[in-house]
Amino acid sequence: MIKATEKNLKEPAYLDCLTSMFRLHRFGIKLGLETIGTMLNALGNPHRHYHSIHIAGTNGKGSVAAMLSEILRSAGYKVGRYTSPHLERFNERICIDNEPIGDAEVVESCQRAMAITDVPRQPTFFEFTTAMALDVFKRRGVQWAVIETGMGGRLDATNLIQPVVSIITNISLEHQLYLGKTLPVIAGEKAGIIKPKVPVITGARQKSVRGVIEQEAARIQAPLYSYGRDFRSRRGRAAQFSYLGLDHHWPQLRLGLMGDHQVENAALVLAACEILMRNGQVALDASAIRNALLNTRWPGRLEVAGTAPYLILDGAHNQMAAKLLGRHLARFFRDRNITLVVGILDDKPYRAILKDLSATCRRVIVTQPKIDRAIPAERLEAVAREFVSQVEVHPDVAEALRYALATSAKEDVVCVAGSLYVVGEAKTALRQSAVLNEWHS
Repeated sequence: MIKATEKNLKEPAYLDCLTSMFRLHRFGIKLGLETIGTMLNALGNPHRHYHSIHIAGTNGKGSVAAMLSEILRSAGYKVGRYTSPHLERFNERICIDNEPIGDAEVVESCQRAMAITDVPRQPTFFEFTTAMALDVFKRRGVQWAVIETGMGGRLDATNLIQPVVSIITNISLEHQLYLGKTLPVIAGEKAGIIKPKVPVITGARQKSVRGVIEQEAARIQAPLYSYGRDFRSRRGRAAQFSYLGLDHHWPQLRLGLMGDHQVENAALVLAACEILMRNGQVALDASAIRNALLNTRWPGRLEVAGTAPYLILDGAHNQMAAKLLGRHLARFFRDRNITLVVGILDDKPYRAILKDLSATCRRVIVTQPKIDRAIPAERLEAVAREFVSQVEVHPDVAEALRYALATSAKEDVVCVAGSLYVVGEAKTALRQSAVLNEWHS
């Protein structure tokens, strides 16, 4: 096989790889570890060549991964990060020191995974990309890999790694077709990432959920640290917060990520850092931690993309995320006219999401991302009219964004939400001169 390099790589090779990978979507979602185990074995079990941190939960996984990656990178470690989905380009899923891998590396890792033919069944898209990511991390010599689950935990393709610490952010009803109908059952799936005697940190609050996590941790003798019991955070003035932890008290911290909920996410990150420091696995300086938290960026999550009008991009792709975004809009922009540009996928509780997102909005523009799981804009329109009187339909995301910006005053707010796919298309549109020129004219 010819090795792809930046020098000899041609665009068709990259596009061919993407086409081959995205064809795997037709095999759907199949939870289980046999296929990914076979693939990783064929690749030399790359996940055993570096330290890993494993993150599961309903919301906040990406933000936690971004903060942890930035802290470890700023401390001088070479860090791999695997998250999903991507916003604009596939490469975003696999990062080294917070930078997406290049097209040539996508081609090379794709070809290595494609060469594996002796598998129990055709791999799913997520299994295939997980194998790619773990292989890239080994080949690039990362010291730490921060790895986010795709769905659930127990049977998720990432769950063959042996982390030095596990994090379960929070748990709410999601992916019920695959994970179960009740919170305790879903919690059991998420708790499946806990490994024997490996510390686990959780931000889960519900008594029934915590009980499941506590029971599993006790069963396999995994030390458990819970937010609110073993460590906590306290919001202060001027967007500052203090962390009261296992071994440290770090006051007057600031975050680069917006949203009150990020304070709790940061507390999970800091608890993980304390455990790594306590066990002598990393050397972290308090000032470096402060700077890393302030410098962390995570696109598409309360991302401010413009100020006249004020443009917010936030995936808000499930009910918990929609509630958090709705609270943010109500807290900071209640006295301003808000236009919501929204598109939602068909496996989401779209009525509840629309209700929470539109609570403080004057106008809703319904749109539809270019993915086969998108709810038709006309169906969303009917539901949106239950909550807001002024509803318009622009099925193309770029056109919906262009129209929203062109018909909003400079002091107004435009919020793009409902799906990370919608946010991704909006970000792409913002890079196109036609949208930007019209917006700024």
